[in-house]
Amino acid sequence: MLFRVNDLTRRFVRLMTNFLDPKYAAPLLTGPSVESREGSRKSLENIYNPSINRRLVVVAGAAAVMWPMVSQAAGRVLGIASAMRLYDHGTHTRLVLELSEGVDFSLFRLADPYRVVIDLPELDWAVGNAAQGTVGLVKSVRFGLFQTGNARIVVDLGGPANIKNAFVLPATGQTPFRFVVDLEPMERAQFMAVLGPQHKIGQFGAPAPQTAAAQPPAAKPPAEDAKAAPKVASQKKIIAIDPGHGGVDPGAIGVSGIYEKIITLAAAQQLRTRLEGTGRYKVILTRDHDVSLGLSERREIARTAQADIFVSLHADSMANKAVRGLSVYTLSERASDKEAEALAEQENSADSIIGIDLSHETQEVRHILVDLAQRESMNLATKLAAKLINELEREVTLVRNSHRFARFAVLKSPDIPSVLIEMGYLSNREDETFLKKDAYRSKLMSALVRGLDTHFGPSRSVSRL
Repeated sequence: MLFRVNDLTRRFVRLMTNFLDPKYAAPLLTGPSVESREGSRKSLENIYNPSINRRLVVVAGAAAVMWPMVSQAAGRVLGIASAMRLYDHGTHTRLVLELSEGVDFSLFRLADPYRVVIDLPELDWAVGNAAQGTVGLVKSVRFGLFQTGNARIVVDLGGPANIKNAFVLPATGQTPFRFVVDLEPMERAQFMAVLGPQHKIGQFGAPAPQTAAAQPPAAKPPAEDAKAAPKVASQKKIIAIDPGHGGVDPGAIGVSGIYEKIITLAAAQQLRTRLEGTGRYKVILTRDHDVSLGLSERREIARTAQADIFVSLHADSMANKAVRGLSVYTLSERASDKEAEALAEQENSADSIIGIDLSHETQEVRHILVDLAQRESMNLATKLAAKLINELEREVTLVRNSHRFARFAVLKSPDIPSVLIEMGYLSNREDETFLKKDAYRSKLMSALVRGLDTHFGPSRSVSRL
């Protein structure tokens, strides 16, 4: 979760620096912070994301002492996840999560790819990043806020696995509460027979309501007086901004360790401030904090708000670290190139990454087929992309053939022109350095505002379909 560390906590961390490994002290001293709604900005340049060790992770215990201060400063007190460990015992693989208190939990399995999804009460995470590399049956681990009141751990498996044990050990002496899961191999047929939330283990039930970030604006009752003066707000164009990834899904990981989800949220908040500052736009963010959202949920938030334009912000990563530059994507049945096709496939897997069960979806939905009803909005999106590129190329480096297209699920709204902005490559050190700078993102967002202004034109006659 994103948080702001207060001065008292900073001083405490400095006192503890001699006892902490610097790579764990660094994120507590700097704190991942993004631009606030009011427009004040803090740099992302010092954010560091320490990775969980391949075999064993023990985050410094002092972090667990400091976390309650952060929670209380934010007006809430959450349980603390202070360390995560993975052990390969040969016959089984054990995951251990150290906690400040006992918790309820539930687990269920998903296939293709094989995963175990663990739901817990909302937690403050002090355990570093997702596990890298393979430990026994576990390929990797991701965790974060799934929705308000619900933390989620997604365990990627190398093959089908049985949940042999799942329990919470009570605290004893200096040892905190421990949530333990043991996984052992099993046959695929047996695994497939117990898939999905309907076969969950445990008692924890996630709350049904949407998160605050995902809640659409409440519908207003019709005016009683038909002659009432028209609302000024209704004359504003509505822009839905979608910060890519979030919560359980970190997105791409930069060369310095920063997460794509942090960059996209910071950029989205800057773009909102700039658009609202013109007085010409009303802006809705699909998420305004570090929370997981499904792809269809992102689209539905924009449609419920009756958005005129949908802009999804991302920052990609690729094997060739020399490649850098911005690109603009629009929806198409056919990809413009193999790279665009691979990127769309990667982004469309976001629902799987955060542990959403897609087994009930039809093959057509899962493969993101585009129907004829979307043709007009696709054409408008193409025109918008051209105007955005015209402004962006004056300010920042663009890739060759900067307007690209592919079957992005998040762009599939049939009635809203939608674009996806890949702001740069976090795998490229220069791009990553720029994207962490407020001034660079500000320049980029200003170009996007000018592009939107040009798209709507002086008469502002282009309206939602």
